Amino acid sequence: MPENKTAALQYKGHPLRRKDNLIYFGSMADKYIIMLQILDTKKIKDLDVATKVSVQLQLTDPDLKSRDRVVKKSEKDSLYAAMDVASVWLDRALASR
Repeated sequence: MPENKTAALQYKGHPLRRKDNLIYFGSMADKYIIMLQILDTKKIKDLDVATKVSVQLQLTDPDLKSRDRVVKKSEKDSLYAAMDVASVWLDRALASR
C-alpha cells in the first residue's frame, strides 16, 4: 500500500480542518467553504458533545470583508445535524458555479 503523508480528514469528499471550536469544511481553492462554530457543549460521561452549532456558507474571496462573505447561516442542535446541512449547502453551492 502506498504511503500518503499528507492525508487529510475528509467528509463526503471535502476536506475538514479544525481549530479549537471552529471547523472548516471544504477547500479554500473553491468558491465556497463552510464554517462551523461550536457555540455550546455538554458533558456526557467524559466527552464534550456539541449542543449548539453555528453553520455558515461563506465565499472564499479574500478581498471581501468577513461579514460580506457569509451567504447563508443557520444554527443546529448537534454537530451531526450541522454537518448534514453543511454538506448539502456546500454541494449545491459548488454545483451552481
